[in-house]
Amino acid sequence: MLQGTDRVELLDANIWEQRGPPRHFTSSKLMCWVACYRGARLARVCDEPDSAQRWRKAAEEIRADILTHGLEARGVFVQHYDTTALDASLLLLPLVRFLPADDQRIRATVLAVAEELSVDGLLLRYRTDQTEDGLQGAEGTFSICSFWLVSALVEIGETARARQLCEKLLSYASPLGLYAEELDPRTGRHLGNFPQAFTHLALINAVIHVIRAEDPRATLQFVPPRERQP
Repeated sequence: MLQGTDRVELLDANIWEQRGPPRHFTSSKLMCWVACYRGARLARVCDEPDSAQRWRKAAEEIRADILTHGLEARGVFVQHYDTTALDASLLLLPLVRFLPADDQRIRATVLAVAEELSVDGLLLRYRTDQTEDGLQGAEGTFSICSFWLVSALVEIGETARARQLCEKLLSYASPLGLYAEELDPRTGRHLGNFPQAFTHLALINAVIHVIRAEDPRATLQFVPPRERQP
């Protein structure tokens, strides 16, 4: 386990494996916080108080670092510590319970991502002209990011907006109900890796968020394809 400030000083290439210079990416720090925070909880369950204390201390250090360096002046979390640009991976903040969903910083971040990274209602992972990713040319919207947005909108109480986006996304599914890594927002064409497993995990989570927000008593039931109505 890393000691002291080493835990918050390591640089990386972000969740997207960007080819630009290593940075202090906010979502990377976030997932380190998740690991430490969950590790502390697991240690408590296993009755290992010393380990729980070490993991909790690490989580607190990382959380403080994010809150100190990962916010810009308008109270919105940013892609990395040296920019004011946004990144769709910031939508994970409410989903992993980094802060309460009604925290103004969370709400502001979700709405800013939805507004500034949206193309015809679908979400880019980031603006390529604001990010040093080592790539050239335009790219499609990322399906996983759009499904993250559905879940994040539910978290901040924007259920109607989340349902509308979810229904739009479901209309882009292939004839087999599958999704590629990216979608062309103008044509609906699937781009990149197909099928993309991570996209479908985000899809399931998004649909569950919408269903439970509209009816907390609802239960989910899988219907095999052969039993579906034509």
